[in-house]
Amino acid sequence: MQDFLPGLYIVATPIGNLGDLSPRAAAVLSAADVIAVEDSRVTAGLLRHIGIKKPMTPYHDHNAEGVRPGLIARMATQIVALVSDAGTPLISDPGYKLVRDARAAGHLVATIPGPCAAVAALTLAGLPTDRFLFLGFLPPKEKARADAIAEIAGVRATLVMYESGPRLAACLSALAEGLGDRDAAVTREISKRFEEAVTGTLSMLAARYAESPPKGEIAIVVAPPGAAEPASADDADAALADAMTRLTVSQAAGEVAKALGLDRKTLYARALELKAMPR
Repeated sequence: MQDFLPGLYIVATPIGNLGDLSPRAAAVLSAADVIAVEDSRVTAGLLRHIGIKKPMTPYHDHNAEGVRPGLIARMATQIVALVSDAGTPLISDPGYKLVRDARAAGHLVATIPGPCAAVAALTLAGLPTDRFLFLGFLPPKEKARADAIAEIAGVRATLVMYESGPRLAACLSALAEGLGDRDAAVTREISKRFEEAVTGTLSMLAARYAESPPKGEIAIVVAPPGAAEPASADDADAALADAMTRLTVSQAAGEVAKALGLDRKTLYARALELKAMPR
């Protein structure tokens, strides 16, 4: 068995297929004196898969303050492994304070990299990956979600977020409203039997999942602004003409700016020109 020094080991675990557990991750779990887990039932299944039994202690948002000092103390002489139910710990999971305090106490902190749903979703989406922003779960309430989307609307990066099946269609609709109808992908059940990646515009995907909310673990990937072919002047004129049949000039310029990724002030000036033209 490989020798490991005492300290904290952040261990990535499978997000689906148990075969994705790396040999080094299995070795650390086998050597651990204690494993800090989100749910002992989930981690027990993983330990059975590699044929070991280990002491586990729950570590999550509700008990972290009380449990953390004991874990820090054990790291002086013992191997403490931190796992989440699936994927890489600290990515949309609790744990950063444990890492911070372990390092402050002078203990070894090591990471055992492996599966991460956000990164796996990026590889499936077929969208730019040179720059991306991970958002975790957006707020479930409509106003808070819209505010969160507005904050990142201008970020020139691919966006990655997690969502649940029942909320998926509403989230996609809110993204289309707040970001414009960008290209996107919905990935589901990554590395499991029914893995899929469905691509299209945000509005198309919202309509698809409004009728049949999917099951399983879901990640949404949204293209950055301007990732699609730039809209032509004719496209902008047509979109403005259509929008002005329903909206004021200012509102029409705003809607088309979001949908096509164009400058709102330029579109507003052009909308005034179109409105003044004889019919």
